[in-house]
Amino acid sequence: MQYAIVESGGKQYKAVAGEVIEVDRLPHPEGAQIELERVLLVANGDDILVGAPTVEGAKVKATVEKHFKGPKTLVFKYIPRERYRRRRGHRQQYTRLRIDAIET
Repeated sequence: MQYAIVESGGKQYKAVAGEVIEVDRLPHPEGAQIELERVLLVANGDDILVGAPTVEGAKVKATVEKHFKGPKTLVFKYIPRERYRRRRGHRQQYTRLRIDAIET
């Protein structure tokens, strides 16, 4: 099985051809073909290429499927006996990518 470890938005993801990953929002329209060039590792069976810091010439081609928001996270601050209560919500924006090919 061939897979790659790619970096996007300061986070690392395992990319397998034909599968879907969800990364932080990218500035590309839905349906666009993109290339992820920050490839840190490429594995093909027992053959493993580790970058220092990236693998030279390796690219992961992907298609932007959808932009969406994650679940709401509530942040609640409370100080007892002070009448201090603050409630805030946050919804992280994500991009769903379908991995098309891994090129080395």
